[in-house]
Amino acid sequence: MTVRMARWSAEHPWRAIALWVVFVAVCFVGGNSAGLKEATPQDDAIGEAGRAYVMIDKAGFADEPAVDNVLITARTGKLDTAAAQKAAADATTKLRTVTGVAEVGKPIPANDGSALLVPITMAGDPDTAADRVEPLRSATAEVQATHPELRVEQVGGPSIGKALDDTLGEDFKRAEILSLPVTLAILILVFGALIAAGVPVLLALSSVAAAMGLSTLASHLVPSSDATASVILLIGMAVGVDYSLFYVRREREERAKGRGHVDAVEIAAETSGHAVVVSGTAVIIAMAGLFLAGDSTFSSLAVGSILVVAVAVLGSLTVLPAILAKLGRWVDRPRVPLLWRLSARNSGGGSRFWRAVLHPALRWPVATLLVSVLALLALAVPALGMNLKFPGTEDLPRTTPAMQAYDRLTAAYPSNGTNHLIAVSAPAASAPAVQAALKNLAQSTQGDRLFAPLEQGGPDIEVSPDKTVSVLHVATPFSSRSDEASDSLHRLRSDLVPAALNGVPGVTYAVGGGVADNEDYAEHIWRTLPLVAGVVLLLTFLMMAWTFRSVVVAATSIMLNLLSVGAAYGLLVLVFQGSWAPDLLGFTSMDAIVSWLPLFLFVVLFGLSMDYHVFVVSRIREAVLRGVPTREAVAEGITGSAGTVSSAALVMVAVFSIFATLSTIDMKQLGIGLAAAILLDATIIRAVVLPSAMTLLGKANWWAPRFMRPRGRHTAAAVTPPQPEPELVGPRS
Repeated sequence: MTVRMARWSAEHPWRAIALWVVFVAVCFVGGNSAGLKEATPQDDAIGEAGRAYVMIDKAGFADEPAVDNVLITARTGKLDTAAAQKAAADATTKLRTVTGVAEVGKPIPANDGSALLVPITMAGDPDTAADRVEPLRSATAEVQATHPELRVEQVGGPSIGKALDDTLGEDFKRAEILSLPVTLAILILVFGALIAAGVPVLLALSSVAAAMGLSTLASHLVPSSDATASVILLIGMAVGVDYSLFYVRREREERAKGRGHVDAVEIAAETSGHAVVVSGTAVIIAMAGLFLAGDSTFSSLAVGSILVVAVAVLGSLTVLPAILAKLGRWVDRPRVPLLWRLSARNSGGGSRFWRAVLHPALRWPVATLLVSVLALLALAVPALGMNLKFPGTEDLPRTTPAMQAYDRLTAAYPSNGTNHLIAVSAPAASAPAVQAALKNLAQSTQGDRLFAPLEQGGPDIEVSPDKTVSVLHVATPFSSRSDEASDSLHRLRSDLVPAALNGVPGVTYAVGGGVADNEDYAEHIWRTLPLVAGVVLLLTFLMMAWTFRSVVVAATSIMLNLLSVGAAYGLLVLVFQGSWAPDLLGFTSMDAIVSWLPLFLFVVLFGLSMDYHVFVVSRIREAVLRGVPTREAVAEGITGSAGTVSSAALVMVAVFSIFATLSTIDMKQLGIGLAAAILLDATIIRAVVLPSAMTLLGKANWWAPRFMRPRGRHTAAAVTPPQPEPELVGPRS
């Protein structure tokens, strides 16, 4: 199939290119015209916290207006109350004249007298308040200039949202701007020619554009999450460049042997094209495992990833052969003199460097396999102590004045920090009893160090219009991922809330909030990870066994990828749960791994690692089918593919490392985890563990039950000479 598609494209290049352009344009324009459907609270409901949010969402509460604040504190020493009151009066007068301000509340003194807070209610849609907060910040800056002896700051949800949007937006923009030239520069080093370097980037970008549109259409079936577009870009650039790289390198290799343009394209389609289909299927299988998590965010990421991989595979089988056939030898123009000579010299894959790397695995396979596997297992051991938490406000970068002001706000007003949310549903007739019970519950937390003191006026209980749902916020003075905050949640769930609501007829309740999100989502991940991993492993095993007609190759593939993922997990724990890396890498340790990362990393790494494995084993199997003994075939296959695999891995590591420079801890962990895993996989796994294992197994690599064995001339056992394999010091020329 891959050969027939490539032949048609090579013989009708303009038609193939035109069809691809139309396909991408229709996907992109059609998707944007259909609009994006985002996930709702019902879609995101996980555990008891999710039940609380669904209960509130269904109750029909009116949208709360956005509230920001002016915080007045002393620069040094004790706050001058009179000066603070004067500054608060000036702020109130000035802010009442600002467009977009609905109300300015009375100043609220802190219980300890260290601060004065002026609440500001904003008009308009609360979801867009961050985009409209700049006039408030300007007015507060004028008050600050008038009262230099005090610290007068704008702080609250809209202000923090605006500051983070500015900071993180610049981060992502920088990462996206850097990733393209870095990828192009690496490909120029690989190919030594500008056009050859540009072809993989062009295919990857067009695949991303088409997948973006298709994912927007798909959001009407599977609601989209905020991270879907970023994942499409990340995965799309990775696999799009990889697949093109495999194909273009093989086509150039065949032309270097004297093949014509169309013949070279057909051979590349039969070999690298087939490997692309298999590896793309492996990535799709891995990403499809995310559907089993029962989480709308993971389902959305799965849809986006599957679409971009499928489009990249389709492009590599259709438009890529057409471009290569049309360009002919122009694909190697314009040449970069020194880089071109190095590229041409290494195009056959038999460099001395890789021969030296392979020497221990081929000469002493048992010792090499034992040492390398033990080293990877040792690196994986720290993963046994992995903690899972959501990042909290304490993990956001403190480089912005808004976050520095937030720290002062929560210190002076603890109830503005970490809050538990208690949602109670009961018949409308029970509403007075529910409110009385919630007031008693709030009072019962006083004097307990796990809970913050109540603000003036007592607890604020919100009641739905139909009187059936009541909501109470209970604050804790500790950060959302601290042990004390977790203890306060358990105290509420197991003791205080059941005791307070005992005896109220027809009552149901749930406790949510940031701390509950942490606890419930971590439990959800640990519960679903074995299921997702098991199904992905099983389906990947079956696909690899059928593709290579070998149970042993399939089992080896699974074991090697598990080693790679385990080592990546261990490295993440060493870096982000240790104390040595924060100063070196510029982050504040949260002593945990972001909750969603292990499951997402597993499927992404398993899929991307299989790319390299399929490509390398395909080259080894080609040699075996020609009758080459397994040890020589291993040497030939790995040296022949080493340059391509190394180049593809270098692109991925570079792009993922750029994402590791972002300010947020989740992006740092994702970038470092992906970059380290791909680096380990392309070096130790493919150049040390794989060759030593396959050399040790010999002809047993290709064993399969009778019903799986290929027929006729493609049977590896039939073309492999029965005589003992020769002893080799290293790979032959």
